[in-house]
Amino acid sequence: MTLTQKIIAKACGRENVMPGELVTVSVDLLMGQDASGPRKWGPRLKEFNAKLWDPDKVVVVSDHYVPAVDAQSAEILATSRQFAREYGVKNFFDMQGISHAIMPERGLLRPGMFVAGGDSHTPTAGAFGCYAAGFGATDTTAIAITGETWTTVPETIKVQIDGELGEHVTAKDVMLWLCREMGMENSFKSVEFCGSTVASMSMSERLVLSNMAAELGAEAGIIGVDAVTIQALKDTGGDWHGAEQWVADEGATYVKTIKLDASQLVPQVAAPHAPENTKLAKEFAQVAVDQCYIGACVGAKLEDLQMAATILKGRKVSPTTRLLVAPATVRVTEKAAADGTLAALTGAGAILLPSGCGACAGMGAGIVAQGEVCISTTNRNFQGRMGHKDASVYLASPYTVAASAITGRITDPDELTPLLAEKERLTA
Repeated sequence: MTLTQKIIAKACGRENVMPGELVTVSVDLLMGQDASGPRKWGPRLKEFNAKLWDPDKVVVVSDHYVPAVDAQSAEILATSRQFAREYGVKNFFDMQGISHAIMPERGLLRPGMFVAGGDSHTPTAGAFGCYAAGFGATDTTAIAITGETWTTVPETIKVQIDGELGEHVTAKDVMLWLCREMGMENSFKSVEFCGSTVASMSMSERLVLSNMAAELGAEAGIIGVDAVTIQALKDTGGDWHGAEQWVADEGATYVKTIKLDASQLVPQVAAPHAPENTKLAKEFAQVAVDQCYIGACVGAKLEDLQMAATILKGRKVSPTTRLLVAPATVRVTEKAAADGTLAALTGAGAILLPSGCGACAGMGAGIVAQGEVCISTTNRNFQGRMGHKDASVYLASPYTVAASAITGRITDPDELTPLLAEKERLTA
């Protein structure tokens, strides 16, 4: 079996399952955020006079409406707080960061888990050898009460990535390339990432692969357990005992295999209004940008901020643009402050924003105005997602966004050093 089949088989108490089967599964972990969880679950639980099936298996995160910018936002956040108190949810994270970054950071993920979340980027947890998928409010309400749900066993696409990534090439570039090559219509498929490139990636980078399986239209993105997974579990206080079993079987059947030679990949950028509109970053060199945004679950982890800092340290943001940075969690902010990363970012002229989904979800600080152009580390650039429907959002890695902030136009980070050297020569 593929790893997806093995986890679903465990979840429904069977020895094996086959793609296409409709099964009922026990959920190991349910996540709801302030936009999709308590405000939707609470009224139904009261209507049915029901309790949570197991409060210890429920995670609630306030990340969309934080911090409150109006009375409605404040009321939504208050609803989440009251729900957590009333139903005994211990794993309640109020304005601590983005749910998809919080769950791995706080050691809540365990390989082999079936994870359900009220958010389309729930597949992020798949980097820890979990089967993790997003569900709508009706389904998550039913899970909250029963601890069970139904699913069709998906076929699995194998994505094999081999070779060494270039200096400024990241998992984000890999996923943008895959969005172009595979398209965004891989509905109800699970994507399993493997190969020497994946094996050498940090857990932070692996989270990007699983996260953006959603942009491929897939149900889940999953990576088998190895030494990197186990070390990450140890570092975060997660349960790593017996984790080694959660890998695909030799000879597992895949619906198709996609191969990428990572050594040939260069920085990528996705143009409006879809991640699949990806080309080489250098092909957008004439596009001026009004805003550069480093944020979101996929693009504002500590390693992402450190990537940007290597570009920005000792340099200044162009006066023709603005650079906004919203760390994925408050712990990321703390660590970035301790190691000098924040100093490098703010010293260059970056504006620090609160942790949360913010502009990525078109909420709170950082949204863009009509006619403006933004280059962002977020995972989606659908029309109107980050603000006005007539704004243009480009997607890129932290390296590329930081380089663009310095020049005021979309810039391949590999070309930045010679560009600045020439500028300095001409102005000497």
